[in-house]
Amino acid sequence: MSNNRQLAADLGAALLSRGESVATAESCTGGLIAAAITDVPGSSAWFSHGVVSYGNQAKQQLLGVQASSLMNHGAVSELVVREMAAGAQALADADWAVAVSGIAGPDGGTPEKPVGLVWLAIAHPGGQTEAWSCRFAGDRQQVREHAAAEALSRLIERIRGHVRPA
Repeated sequence: MSNNRQLAADLGAALLSRGESVATAESCTGGLIAAAITDVPGSSAWFSHGVVSYGNQAKQQLLGVQASSLMNHGAVSELVVREMAAGAQALADADWAVAVSGIAGPDGGTPEKPVGLVWLAIAHPGGQTEAWSCRFAGDRQQVREHAAAEALSRLIERIRGHVRPA
């Protein structure tokens, strides 16, 4: 079993134990997170929506990302990935959502946004959204796999540490 599939299985166990669900919004990972999730038998009990919004138009139309966010900050930015996560959460009516947008390479990097830069976000139950960036080394596939693993790992940590309101 691949590492990402094992992480997805762990994610499913955490969500099932709480009766919660997750949605995904992916750009540079191109569906790798959703693929890992749907490799897990029974994942339909806790996963119903995954959006691959590779282009800016898809981010706007499917996830409600603001045109001004894309124009002023770019697709690979904290603001855009936060909007992607919130949009996926709302679209799926999910408890949790994870979003990823980055520059997998080998082209497309700039000094401000180098190849390997990935922004990730998690929308929590109750409206809180957190975002962080990572810079992954390796070729295009390695950057994408690392980003998917980071998203799944952090999501599991947040779910296990989240206290539900009484």
